[in-house]
Amino acid sequence: MPTISAFADEVSPNPQEQMDVLDANGIKFIELRGAFGLNVMKFSKEQIADLKKQFGDRGFGVASIASPIGKIRIDDDYRAHFDDFKRAVDMAEFLGAKFIRIFSYYPIEGRDVADFRSEVISRLAEKIDYVADRDVTLALENESNLFGSYPERCGYLHLALPSKKLVMAFDPANFVHMKVQSVYQTCWLPLRQFVGYFHVKDWRYGEIERAVPAGTGNGCVPEILRDAAEEGYDGFLGLEPHLGKAEHSSGHTAPDQFKVAADALKKICADVGWKWK
Repeated sequence: MPTISAFADEVSPNPQEQMDVLDANGIKFIELRGAFGLNVMKFSKEQIADLKKQFGDRGFGVASIASPIGKIRIDDDYRAHFDDFKRAVDMAEFLGAKFIRIFSYYPIEGRDVADFRSEVISRLAEKIDYVADRDVTLALENESNLFGSYPERCGYLHLALPSKKLVMAFDPANFVHMKVQSVYQTCWLPLRQFVGYFHVKDWRYGEIERAVPAGTGNGCVPEILRDAAEEGYDGFLGLEPHLGKAEHSSGHTAPDQFKVAADALKKICADVGWKWK
């Protein structure tokens, strides 16, 4: 039985309004990417404590710290960025989140990110070592234009870094956005062994600004989740609608659009025999 969570900052910067929309759709776990008009890594200690109380008062849990860690250029200040990562780990433990979303770095302008594979591996290995004795797991998302934007590179990273502390956050829409064809065959089948998290949005080839409800794009979402159900997947399905607009580190989805996205995911869950929670 998987658990549906959601990127609630798409509907409002106000935590109470975020929870209102999720509550109306029967979702009780949040992918914590933003609130108060701020990215999660910009929260003060007081805001984090306030969120913990607000979530607790209404029975909400935090599925992951949906951080932007690793979503910087490979030549940016890594040590300062690693300090941010350490803050994300502390935040996850304080809020009871078992996962932290991370990324695999942009290249230097004009360079091929594949040229930096050893540096990407080194940085991910340092993060894995840091959480070895912490109660969190790193969920590495396949994001457009980063090192891990294509399936072969995602596979390379996970084969090079075999650890229970690192799983793939599989986002079929991002592969479509990168114009990878036949996502089920070329992405899901070779990568399914590494997947420990899902980001659920769908995309259509040629689209630039927005996603579509799961199952209506080219991401093969029903087929992929059917396989996951057959294999007994019982982790998070992180709904990231992007139905209004997709942006670099956020998205916009009106409350009525959010319901469309949630209903589409729930229908797929029902079709594959999942009783979601």
